[in-house]
Amino acid sequence: MTAPALQKSSPVAGQVVLDATDVTMRFGGLVAVNKVNFSVNEGEIVGLIGPNGAGKTTFFNCLTGLYKPTSGTVRYLGKTLKPQPVAVTRAGVARTFQNIRLFGNMSALENVMVGRYCRTSAGVLTSILHGPRYRREEKETVEKSKELLSFVGLTDVGDHLARNLNYGDQRRLEIARALATEPGLLLLDEPTAGMNPQETGEATDLIFAIRERGVSVVVIEHDMRFIFRLCDRVTCLVRGETLVEGTPAQVQSDERVIEAYIGSGPTHANKPATEKSLDEEAGA
Repeated sequence: MTAPALQKSSPVAGQVVLDATDVTMRFGGLVAVNKVNFSVNEGEIVGLIGPNGAGKTTFFNCLTGLYKPTSGTVRYLGKTLKPQPVAVTRAGVARTFQNIRLFGNMSALENVMVGRYCRTSAGVLTSILHGPRYRREEKETVEKSKELLSFVGLTDVGDHLARNLNYGDQRRLEIARALATEPGLLLLDEPTAGMNPQETGEATDLIFAIRERGVSVVVIEHDMRFIFRLCDRVTCLVRGETLVEGTPAQVQSDERVIEAYIGSGPTHANKPATEKSLDEEAGA
């Protein structure tokens, strides 16, 4: 018996892709995320910022099924997502992680192929016997994975072990693997962490190119200059709650955001809300 072919819906122009309502996550008596509302429209790049411990990654985990929210709902293309990573991925939501999670002893190509398998339909028996469907899908998987490696700038490293790639290439490989699942929404958790300015600029170009492929993007990042230049909208979380949401210019100039990052003591009380001041604090 073979599994049914998986179908991925395509967003209608202008529609809401992701809609999270009153998402709350408690760990015992600790409220890590408290009634957060968050949405992403088709074609948007949305930034999620906040000081350390603000609940950003916990919120990502709620969106992608790693955590089952204590309360609230998460909808993708109007359908409530089951709090299960496989179900979320098959629905069309992919992610990368703050701490890179690659298969180090597998090649770069094989890592991307792993992501692609959620879109194949060959059953267990067909796979064991290497039947025609398996061979056809395996060939398509290899071709698609090579194309994605080329897309993220890793054309010549397909046969290299993932653990032997440099840090920036490992980041790109993780993005390629996420794209192999054919998402309509990609969540990136600190994609430029540890990168130099040139690599950060290349990451910016890559994310814009991902949007050109019809994929909406949400980005967690501490590099404020990167966020404000990249994103259409930005949401700032503080202590698990939404502090402010708006355009980069609106968030960048909001005194509450500056206070959340650098405090409101005498030294900073009259400091203007500038991109530079946020960048300095994020890098402190």
